Amino acid sequence: MRILGIDPGLARVGYGVIDVEPRKGKQEGSQRMIDCGIIRTDPGRSEGERMVEIARDLRQIIRIHQPELASVEKFFFYRSSNTIAVVQARGVLIMTLARFGLPIVEFPPMQIKQALTGHGHADKDEVLEAVMRELNLDTPPRPDDAADALAVALTGWFQH
Repeated sequence: MRILGIDPGLARVGYGVIDVEPRKGKQEGSQRMIDCGIIRTDPGRSEGERMVEIARDLRQIIRIHQPELASVEKFFFYRSSNTIAVVQARGVLIMTLARFGLPIVEFPPMQIKQALTGHGHADKDEVLEAVMRELNLDTPPRPDDAADALAVALTGWFQH
C-alpha cells in the first residue's frame, strides 16, 4: 500500500510518501520511503494565490505517486498570527485529496508521537529517530516538515 503523509502549513506543506508491505501483521511488515519534500508557497503572493499553489502542487504529487491512503496531521491550535491561514491551507489539502477520491485519516500531534515512540510527549528528535528506524534511513529526511510528514504517513499505516 502506498501512503501519502501530509504536514499542513501555508508557507511550507511537508509531504512524505511511503510504501508498506504487510507480512503476518502490520507491526511485522516493512515500510520504505518513496519520496519526501515540501510544497513551498511564495510569501509575496496573496493567500488565495498561495492556496492555488498548494492545490496545484499536491495534485502533481498525487498524480506522480498514486497513493492509496492519505494521512494528514490534524491542526494543533496555538496562538499565532497565521493560525487561520494554516487552517485554510489544511482545508485546501483535504479538498484536493477528496477530489482524487483518496481515503483520508487524520491524527493530532500527540497521537503521531504515541504511534511512533510509545509516548505522546516525545520531542522532535525522538520522532525523527523513530522515522529513521522504521524506514531504515541512514540520514535524516530534510527539511523538518518532510520528516514530520513521513511520521504522519507511518502513523496512517500503524493506526489504519
